[in-house]
Formats: sequence, structure tokens, C-alpha cells
Amino acid sequence: MKIGKIISINFNQFKVKIFSEITGGSVNINGEIYYFGNIGSYLKTVNAIGENIICEVVSIFDSDLYNEQKAFNIDGHRELMLKPIGTIDTNQKFSLGVGIYPSLYSDVNIVKNDDMEKILRTVQNSDNNIHKSFDLGISKNLINYPISISIDDFFNIHSAVLGNSGSGKSNTIAHILQTILKKEQNSALGSRIIIFDVNGEYKKAFSPKEKEEEFFDSKVKIKFLKPNMSTQQLNDEGYESFLMPHFLMSLDEWSAFLLATDATQRPFWDNVLQETYRFYKIATAKDEESKIFINYLRHKLCELLYSILSQADTDTSRITTAGASILKIKRIIDSDMILKQRCEEEGLYRDINNLSSKCTINYGENKNQLSNEVQTVSKKIDLESVQNVLDKRIQNGEFFDYKFLKISAEITLLEEDARGNRQMRGYTATMMTRLDYFLDNPDCDFMRNIPSGVTNPTTYLNYIWGKDVDKRQLIILDTSELGIDILETLTSVVSRLIFSQRKELIGDERRKNPVHLILDEAHRYIKKDYKYLLRENIFERIAREGRKYSLYLLISSQRPSELSETVLSQCSNFIIHRIQNEVDMRYINAVLPYFSDDFVNKIKQSIPGEALIFGNCVSMPLHITINKSNPEPNSKNCIISDEWFGVKI
Repeated sequence: MKIGKIISINFNQFKVKIFSEITGGSVNINGEIYYFGNIGSYLKTVNAIGENIICEVVSIFDSDLYNEQKAFNIDGHRELMLKPIGTIDTNQKFSLGVGIYPSLYSDVNIVKNDDMEKILRTVQNSDNNIHKSFDLGISKNLINYPISISIDDFFNIHSAVLGNSGSGKSNTIAHILQTILKKEQNSALGSRIIIFDVNGEYKKAFSPKEKEEEFFDSKVKIKFLKPNMSTQQLNDEGYESFLMPHFLMSLDEWSAFLLATDATQRPFWDNVLQETYRFYKIATAKDEESKIFINYLRHKLCELLYSILSQADTDTSRITTAGASILKIKRIIDSDMILKQRCEEEGLYRDINNLSSKCTINYGENKNQLSNEVQTVSKKIDLESVQNVLDKRIQNGEFFDYKFLKISAEITLLEEDARGNRQMRGYTATMMTRLDYFLDNPDCDFMRNIPSGVTNPTTYLNYIWGKDVDKRQLIILDTSELGIDILETLTSVVSRLIFSQRKELIGDERRKNPVHLILDEAHRYIKKDYKYLLRENIFERIAREGRKYSLYLLISSQRPSELSETVLSQCSNFIIHRIQNEVDMRYINAVLPYFSDDFVNKIKQSIPGEALIFGNCVSMPLHITINKSNPEPNSKNCIISDEWFGVKI
């Protein structure tokens, strides 16, 4: 239906004069009401080659000019300003941008529902394609028009949901996942989704309603995990215990957790991890292998004493230092009963006592008593065996007992002292404090405890996903009670292990059982200028490479300006709720090259629950009201007057 004609054409705007007989802001076409008198509504015109140019109303006003000749029946006073968006070509395919512009006085028509289906590539729900799309919300531009999104276009690439606190991000994510999980499943395979729930909001959205037997069908498995919970809390709140064993952490992740610097502390901690592994072998290996590691420890002791005795100092100073070092090693061995027992069985404990007895000074001289005893002990050392131990380094994900970390750190510091590096203890003081935090603090219980049967990354991921491999799985990992340092470590370890496993897949296996990581409050651990010390943020690597292995990110953040540029720039779908912070808005504008001032205005003016969506999943930017999730996540604002006065209005 024609409503007016174009009377002015610019590169990015068309002025339209509305026909005088068109009154109000809507028209009735075959019983359907179409609105054109509101900002953001759609209209269309035609160019010289028959293409439909889709435009958005950006301004409405009453003209002061009046055409007395009433040419082309344009005698009305109302005018619209239109912004061209895209073109429906002669093959009925829509694309953004305009190549050939319309002529002056071209007709302007209403955009009808069948036009919107062409523009949005809407998939009509039927038994055959019900799994191809999901309903996201209602268009703000074309009033009451439902917006469906292609599942493939939204989920086969990284996406971002951005907006201020309270703008509706949690509802958007909950609604999308609820809609997907409620669809019937025909195959034995399905979705695998993990939510890092930083605020503890999502359990409520995916728990069955009271007295309702079925929420999702039997082919959906939902697990609620939470670290550091007592048995009573687990039973009362419906969570399962979440554990993340320490031995799965990489050197990068240990360095970040311990706040280690690259220059000295990172190499120091690498040595500590190697020594921890060797001590663990001493304590747990079978007899023959245990002898090899005891031989290595005897070698370490002799090398330590040789270093002390070779220093240019008085006998009194050298022997005093050596005696103190021997006693420290003895205390270290005494601190672990199994280690002490093994050392006694292999004669190392007797050697230590003999060495200690030679640390005597008579009239300022030792007369080589200690040096000779060290030579006697060193003759027992199998150097080839020692080299074999040194050549064997702990691999990422290989099991070791955290109880040997303190022992190994102390011996490594003793070695540095023996070499004359007296400043190392000062350099590593912060690290050692953080190590004590790991060893003693209840917040780290979930890192120290080990799930039954978990000995390597593969068995750990089996523990995460469970046995229901033929079901769609949603894992909600509640991290709301963790500190930021532990949160960074947890998210990094779990995501890195999943990424490493996906990378091992070859051929068509890469495209089976895709995994989606939903990163709530992502700015806390995918930082732009991160102050933690991860050499490479695993999420940046997943953002760059994950698509090839069917591992995808869905990022949710209220502070996009604090997000990694790499991660955000790799996202191809955006749902942006209200953002009023100028810094965040400028950042989005800078990272996304196709962002415009029109988008900025829509985002600032959105009310909670409204969002601007653009990217691969839609053919053109859409301003929509997101459907309400049911149940809603636990993210509602407090009603202060109710809480203060108990009066509901």
C-alpha cells in the first residue's frame, strides 16, 4: 500500500511526503494493522531496476511548506525522514546496503509481514524445521512482529550479550537456553553447555517449578555445581560438589594464581613443580623406582653441600651454613612420615645424620671432616640414574600430591641460598604467602580435593560431563562465592581442558557434540588490560580458534570496555541492552566497525528487557523486546520500599 512519495534524496536519508488521505500512524491491509508513524518503523520504495529498498523511519515532522499545485497527490503536510537499510533484489534476497538509489517522487509503501519474512529469512515452524530457529522476542520497529533467530547462525559462532546491570542480560540468556532445551530431541546427541555463573543467578531459571513434574524432557540433563559447599548445604540447596584438582593447573595458571613474575618467580615455581613431582614419586613409587628417586635426593643433598663448601669464606661460616641446611633438609624429610620411612630404608636418613655429625668446628677449623663425608656419601650416587630423573619432567595434567609443594619450595630455596643467591627468599615472599593460602585456606578446598577416579585431564572431563553422554547437557557452575583470583584460575583451567580435548579431534569428529561456554560477567576474567599474569588468556585463544573445533563462547558483560579486544572482536552476534556509560559505548563503537550513532541512541534509550541485536544471526539490526524467561533467573532488583516499610503499592 502506498502512503507517500520521496521528495528529497541524500546519500543516507530520504525525505517522504505523506499523502493527505493517510491519517494517523497506521493502516489496515487485509485485516492486518501496520504501523508506520513511529520512529524505527519500516517502509520501502523501489529503484530503477525493480529492487525494493527497505528504510527505517528516523524522523517525523510537519512541513511548513505547502504544494498548492498538489502535484503527484502530495498535498499533505506530514513528512518522514527515512534511513535506507538494505535491498531486496529481484531474486527476493535481502542484503544490507543500497547500490542503486530510488528516483525523485518514487512511491513509498508499507513493509508487510511477507516482506519481513524475506528480510529476516524467517523459518516457518513446522514438524520438519522446528529445530532450525528459536523465538527471541517482539520487534520494536514493526510493532507486535515476532522475531525468530536461526539456531545455526546464532550458535555456530561466538556471541556477546552486553548491557548495564539490570538491563536484562540474564533474562536473555535464560530465555534462549530454556527455549532451546525445551525443543524435542530426535537424535542421541545434543547440546553441551557450561555456564560460569558468577552471580549465582541461573539455578532458579532452570529448576523445576513447585509441584510441576516435567520442566524439560527426559533427554535433558541439568547439573548445578558449586565449590566448597558442606554436605548440609549440598542437600538443602540442590547443588552437587564441584572439584578442580590442583594437578590440572598449567605453569601459566599456577603463576597467575601465585602472582608470580616472569623474571625470577616463574622459573623458580617451575623448579618447585618438578621437585614436587619427584618427591611424590619417592613417597608413592614402587621399590625399584623409589630407590631411583632416593638416589636423586642424595645427589641433591651432596650438590647443596658442595655449593656451600666451595664458597670463599671461613670454615666457621661454611660449616655453620652447611649444618643449618642439613638440619632443614632433615626437618623437611621428618615432615612426611612416608618420605622419612623411604629415606630410612635406603640409608639416606643415616647419611644425613653422619653429615650432621661432621659439622663441628675446633679452633675455627673443620679440617675437611664434612668435605670428606660428603665425598663418602656421593660415592653411593648413581649419576646415570640421576640424569634419568632430571630428564623426566612432569607433564601438564600429570598427577602429583600438593602436600609436597611446601617441601619442594623449601629445598629449592636452600639450593638458591647455597649458590649465594640470598635475595631469592625476598623475591619469592609473595609467592610463598600465596602458597600458604592455597595449602591452608578453606576457599581452596575444591582445588586440593580430588574426585574419585580422576587422575588426568580425560578422566576429569568425564567427571564434569558425567555418564549421560546421550542427553543434552547444561552445567551451571556457581562461582558466586569465589574470590577473583580463584575465579580466574577456575575458568581458565576448565576452559583450557575442554579446548585441549576438542583440539585432539580429527575430521568429522570435530563437528560432533559441540560445546558452548557461557561466560557470565566475563569482564572479570577476560580483561582488556589484565593484571593477572596469564601469558595467554585461554579465552582469547578459544575466540580465535575455537570455531574450528566446535567450541563456542557466549559472553555476557556489563563492562565491555574492560573486556579483551581480541575476544570481543571475534564475536559475530551481538545482543546489546541498555548501556549508558560513555566509556563502554565508545569502546563498542571502536571495536565494531559497522556500529553507528543510530545504534548508540537506541541502546541508550532502551528500557530493561529491550535490546539491539545485530550480526550473523539477523540480516539487519533489530530493536526488540526480549521474551521473558520462565522461570526467571534470580536477578531482580530489591524493592526498597517493601523491605523498609512492608507496604506494597
